Amino acid sequence: MNIIICGTGQVGTSIAGHLALENNVTIVDTHADRVQRAAETNNMRGVIGVSSHPDILEEAGAKDADMIIAVTDSDEVNMVACQVAHSIFNTPMKIARVRARSYLNPTFGDLYSPENLPIDHIISPEVEVSDAVSRRLRVPGAFDVANMCDNMVRIVGVRCTSSCPILGSPIRYLTDLFEDLKITIVAILRGGEVIVPRDGSMKMSEGDQVYFVCEESHMARAMASFGHEEPESRKVLIAGAGTIGKMVAADVLQKIDNSRCTIIEESKEMANEAAHLLPDIMVIHGDALDPERLAEGDVADADTFVALTNDDEVNVLSSLLARRFGAAHTVSLVNMASFVPLISTLGVDSVINPPAITVSSILRHVRRGRIRDIHTIVEDKGEFMEVEAMPSSPLVGVPLRSANLPKSAAVGAIVRGDEMIPARGDTMIEPNDKVILFSARHAVPEVEKLLSVRPDFF
Repeated sequence: MNIIICGTGQVGTSIAGHLALENNVTIVDTHADRVQRAAETNNMRGVIGVSSHPDILEEAGAKDADMIIAVTDSDEVNMVACQVAHSIFNTPMKIARVRARSYLNPTFGDLYSPENLPIDHIISPEVEVSDAVSRRLRVPGAFDVANMCDNMVRIVGVRCTSSCPILGSPIRYLTDLFEDLKITIVAILRGGEVIVPRDGSMKMSEGDQVYFVCEESHMARAMASFGHEEPESRKVLIAGAGTIGKMVAADVLQKIDNSRCTIIEESKEMANEAAHLLPDIMVIHGDALDPERLAEGDVADADTFVALTNDDEVNVLSSLLARRFGAAHTVSLVNMASFVPLISTLGVDSVINPPAITVSSILRHVRRGRIRDIHTIVEDKGEFMEVEAMPSSPLVGVPLRSANLPKSAAVGAIVRGDEMIPARGDTMIEPNDKVILFSARHAVPEVEKLLSVRPDFF
């Protein structure tokens, strides 16, 4: 496929890295140094200029482009780039990142139509990040949570601590001990490496980051097997009254019974706005790094402290302070992907990386074939995919133990009708099944081919 990516920020360069291996990618931006660096790093073409200008898109190859992905820092540039690609170059697929809440108001939903602004998919980072935070609040013992198959299946990342009851036990111990527990361990992050256990003999070690797939109704038992029996967070303290902070606070009150939410905001104007929009929430005007403000927010009694300011350093430091002063769990928003591995070792329970979440949102529309959803794991080391099994796939009709999957990939679960089937050696995939599988990043192209993922999906 010929793909144009507009924007060389963290999202643009990251999505380019994912797609350049299997596609002809051209990246466009006004910053010459960033274009050159991104092009050299990912071995692709670079064009310098304003992404919405017709001559720049023509230079980028828009006449032959199958897709344009507009993720510059400007909503307006992103939208106009898609309009130009449609009106002048008839580009089949157009994806734009849009941040401003006014543009996303459902009242104006007709704006994005072939007759008006022909954008096929709108990516809203604030909505995606808010949803990610809310999932962490419902499973506070996990550092990563995703839902697939219409919320029937959960993908969960959990750390093995010294108190983990199955520490040092073979992975098969879980299924041997709890035969009816619908859970499959599919990946272990250890020492910066991704391990895909295939035979159940691998033992979990302290410090491992374990990813498992389970049926939603079995979540409590699955987490208990790793030593986590915390209920969903009902007492939540949030640092930051920006768009995401307000969305998370509103979600807590609406979806978690008997909940209490407090926001700390340094800007007086933003604090007043939050207090006006959310009358049932206590809003404190002050610095989240001030111990007195944390105490005023009753941090010692908080189930979860969530840092959602626009400053990565404030988010990390306030999370560490909150943990020191008694918060049971901490969640920190961090935009710099390179900070994520370090922060996880400092004591922050869960790190939210908006660029990684946005990349996942884009990939689910870009990956070839019957891919319904994608979730990239921490540090961008791999992907979970929800895929519709096509009859032509060599994985269909054979036991998984005999399937020719790459060593760095594994099936986690199959959904057939209303039933979730955990992946075992004798499990067989049938046509039209929804398959949850994991692949380390380098093995994704090979996995796509095995699933008969073809361009004819578009």
